[in-house]
Amino acid sequence: MHRISTALDLTPAEIEQVIMRAGLAPSLHNTQPWRFRILPQMIELHHDPARRLPVADPAGRELRLACGAALFNLRLALESAEIRPNVTLLPHLAGPTALAEIRSGGHTAPRPETLRLHAAIPQRHSHRAPFRNVPVPTTERNDMLHAAQAEQCWLHLVTPGELGTLEGLVHRAHRVQEADSRFRAELAAWTGQSGDALEGVPTSAAGPRPGPQDQWVHRDFSAGVSPRPEGVEYESHPLLVVLCTHQESPYAELQAGQAVQNVWLTATARGLAASMISEVIEVPDTRDELRHLLGGTLHPQALLRIGYGGPTVPAPRRAIDDLILE
Repeated sequence: MHRISTALDLTPAEIEQVIMRAGLAPSLHNTQPWRFRILPQMIELHHDPARRLPVADPAGRELRLACGAALFNLRLALESAEIRPNVTLLPHLAGPTALAEIRSGGHTAPRPETLRLHAAIPQRHSHRAPFRNVPVPTTERNDMLHAAQAEQCWLHLVTPGELGTLEGLVHRAHRVQEADSRFRAELAAWTGQSGDALEGVPTSAAGPRPGPQDQWVHRDFSAGVSPRPEGVEYESHPLLVVLCTHQESPYAELQAGQAVQNVWLTATARGLAASMISEVIEVPDTRDELRHLLGGTLHPQALLRIGYGGPTVPAPRRAIDDLILE
């Protein structure tokens, strides 16, 4: 068992809460590829190379997005504890797996929006079930736009005229991945676990099994053991948003991860649910075509489906001892 020490003027119990909140971030196949080193004057965020998905994510882009999302949770947790976080991305002297250093910038009273987003962290999880046919209001859409801009990123709301092209790209990317036996094996290794697993996507959180009639492709996390209930249909016109960066680099991917989490928590705090449609971003050809669909100047990092959903089961989380580096 790791002993959590005092850091950033917070007690060990407070640091444990901060790390637990950070560990509730989203990640591809719920791999949770982050670890933290607790030092008296700072917290280091590291990626875990053993949790990179070499087939779906050979360059580690989605690993960095996931760690960026964990970093945003950590920032919110520190601010809620009245610590102003000073973040350095990709520190030069902290080791090859270090992605960020977080130091204290002094004490500060948390803003109301910070507290709302912090409270939404345990409520946020991937909603793999259908949404209700209720449109997302303009106010909530604008709030999500501002959340992305706050992290120096851009949120593109997919227009009706773009839906057909995007749908074709998603289906093509899905076919490319499904044709790869290595991808199928990698997906199977992280899905269909029993209820006591602490990682991956168990059948309880898998959502309905996809069907050929679905307009939008959804990955089958059920491992083929969960039949689709009769009458369950996915919405044909979900709100789709593409989180984009202005540059293409590991630094920009960490920014994108923070922006994705800011957008997702903003949606959660306003009663919305979301899930990722990752295929189109993971396949290089379709990602390049998506970039051109958006005008050619922005770099798409994540495609989210957003709407009003019902109760679903969250994916499991690793024990805090597994998240701490000596």
